[in-house]
Amino acid sequence: MSAADGFSRRAVLAGGVALAAASSARAITIFSPEVLAPAGRIIGYWPDPTVPVAGYRGIRYARADRFRPPVAEPPSAEPILAGVFGPASPQRGDVYLPQSEDCLFLNVWQPKTRAEPRPVMVYIHGGAYSTGSVTDPANDGARLAHRGDVVVVTVNHRLNALGYLYLPDRFPGSGNNGQLDLICALQWVQRNIAAFGGDPGNVTVFGQSGGGAKIATLMAMPEAVGLFHKAITMSGQQVTASGPLNATKRAEALQAELGEGIDPETAPVDRLVAALSATDPILGGGVYMGPVLDMVHLHRHPFWPDAPAQSAHIPMLLGNTVMETRAFYAADKPPIAGLEMNNLADRIAPQMRIDIEPNWVVGQFRARYPAAPPLELFHRIVTAARSWRGQVEEAEARALSSAADRTWVYQLDFEDAKHTDDIALSFGTIPDPTPSQQAMSDTVMDSFVRFARTGNPGWATYDLTSRNTMVFDTVSRVDSDPRQWERELFARVPYIQPGS
Repeated sequence: MSAADGFSRRAVLAGGVALAAASSARAITIFSPEVLAPAGRIIGYWPDPTVPVAGYRGIRYARADRFRPPVAEPPSAEPILAGVFGPASPQRGDVYLPQSEDCLFLNVWQPKTRAEPRPVMVYIHGGAYSTGSVTDPANDGARLAHRGDVVVVTVNHRLNALGYLYLPDRFPGSGNNGQLDLICALQWVQRNIAAFGGDPGNVTVFGQSGGGAKIATLMAMPEAVGLFHKAITMSGQQVTASGPLNATKRAEALQAELGEGIDPETAPVDRLVAALSATDPILGGGVYMGPVLDMVHLHRHPFWPDAPAQSAHIPMLLGNTVMETRAFYAADKPPIAGLEMNNLADRIAPQMRIDIEPNWVVGQFRARYPAAPPLELFHRIVTAARSWRGQVEEAEARALSSAADRTWVYQLDFEDAKHTDDIALSFGTIPDPTPSQQAMSDTVMDSFVRFARTGNPGWATYDLTSRNTMVFDTVSRVDSDPRQWERELFARVPYIQPGS
C-alpha cells in the first residue's frame, strides 16, 4: 500500500518508529501507520489487531497560557509520534491520569481500507464543564470507525476554572476559553482531516452530557460557523448560559476559597482545582463553571429565546435516556437511602430544580404508575423535571424555526437506560456485551453513522404536531410524543437551566 493510500510502509530505520521483533532466526518488522498532513508527518499505531483501524493518539492542536485563548499549533518539522494519549485537563479526582494544564490534544481513528472522502465524527466528552476526558476507554473510536467507515476524532480541552473562570477585567473572553479550545480543535480538523481520508466538508460533532451542552453552545458562537455540519447531543443541553453577573459571583467565591492575596493566574494548579470546592453562590454545592454570556465570544443564549439562526441549516439529532438520574445518586445516601412513599415528595422537591408543588407531582405520577415503587417514581419524576426538560426546550425551539425539517429526537429506553449508557453503545465499547447489548450498540452506531453520512438518521423529523421520537429498545420503534403527559405536566413551569 502506498503513502497515497494513507499508510506508509517504511520500516524503523527508514521511518523511525516501526518496531522489530525477533522470531526464530529472522527479524519481523512491524510497520506503523503514517500520514503526511499540513500539521506534519504523523506516525500512529495499530490499536486492535481484530479491527483494521489505525490510531493516532495525543496529537497537539494548540497551546494556551492560563486564562488566555488557545494558539493553534504550527506545522511540525519533526515527526509527530502519535502513540500515547495526551493528558487530561486538571480536575478534581484521579479518574483520568496524567493531568496537565498542557492538555490541548486530540486523537484520530482511521479505517485501513481506502474509501475517501469519509464522514468525520468529532466527539466531545462529558463531565459537565469540570471533569472528564476522552482517554476514557468508552471513548475509543476504533470500532465506530470500522463499523461506520468513518474517521473518528476525540478532543481534550480545558475544564472548570482553567476553561471557564470569568475574569473579564484581566482576561477578556476567559469565561469561554474551554469553548475556544474546541473551536481551535475543529479548525485543526478542517486543515488536516483530509490527510486521514476524512471529508472536511462533512463533519459531525457528537457529545454526551457536558459534551452535548458544549455542542449546543457552539451552535450559537459566531467563531464556530462553518466548522461542523451536523450535530448530535446525547443527554446534554445548554438552553441558557451563565449570566456575566452570576459568573462574576462564582469567580469571587472561588477567589475566597483560594485565599486572600493568592492570584489565580499564578496559583499552583492543584490549589486552583481544590478551590472548586467553594460553595456556588447561585446553586449551592460545588462552584459551577460553564460558558458565559460575555458578549465577546457568546452574544446570545444558546437556545433562548429561540434556536440560533446561525445553525438553523445544521441537521441536529437530540437524545436522552429514559432514566437519566439512576446515574446520579448513591443507594446508601440521601435522597435515595430511606426513600419511602410517605417522604417521596420531600425527597424530590430540591432535586427537580424547578418550583412546583411536589405532593401534587407525586400524586400525578402515582396515578399514572400505580404499581411503581418509590424508587422508580423518584427517577421518573426527577428525570422528567430536571434532566429531560432541556432537550425538550431545544427540540421545541428548533421545531418552531426554519430548522424544523432538520431536527430529530431519540430516547434510549434499553435496559431502563441511565445517564452515560449511550456512550459505550455509540462507540461499540461495552465490555463483554450480551447479544442484546451488542445488537443495541450496532443499532445506535448505525443510526449515528447514517446521520453523519446523510444528515438523516432514518426516521421522521420532530415537529410540533407529531413529535416523532425514535425509542431505542430491544425492539426499537418510532413513537409520537411518547412522554406527552410528562412533557405537558412540567411545561406549566418556566424552565431556567441550572447554572444560568
